[in-house]
Amino acid sequence: MAKLTHIDPGGAARMVDVSEKAATERVAVAEGRVRMSAETLALVMSGNAKKGDVLGAARIAGIMAAKKTSELIPLCHPLAITKVEVDVAPDEGAPALLVRATVKVTGQTGVEMEALTAVSVACLTVYDMIKAVERGAVIDGIRLIEKSGGKSGHFRAREP
Repeated sequence: MAKLTHIDPGGAARMVDVSEKAATERVAVAEGRVRMSAETLALVMSGNAKKGDVLGAARIAGIMAAKKTSELIPLCHPLAITKVEVDVAPDEGAPALLVRATVKVTGQTGVEMEALTAVSVACLTVYDMIKAVERGAVIDGIRLIEKSGGKSGHFRAREP
């Protein structure tokens, strides 16, 4: 049975020692959605939201969040991230905004948490910017899509 790596033998939380791990290229991709009415999505896409450029603000917020992950998640290592890309695109069929983050590092530990944090904060930023017109918007589906590099190798999520 697998064990939790952030728990010591006595059951206390701990930061994992990665000093013996090889530095390898590691990439993680995460995604999430902000579901809203078609009218709100149209308003966002028109660029006429009361607080300004929703997509641009969400992208910048996500990038900033990825860089600050170790300050937000207690047991995450601070990393010298080499790439953060946050895409925010409409899904008219939902209707929703799909947020996807890709984070890359060459290091001793992965960037899954950085990608998930980027998506989470980008989604929260979208919500903040549209709440004046739609407080019932729903953030959902935040998950790791793919990760590569490191001892555990490649992971790709199954379609939900």
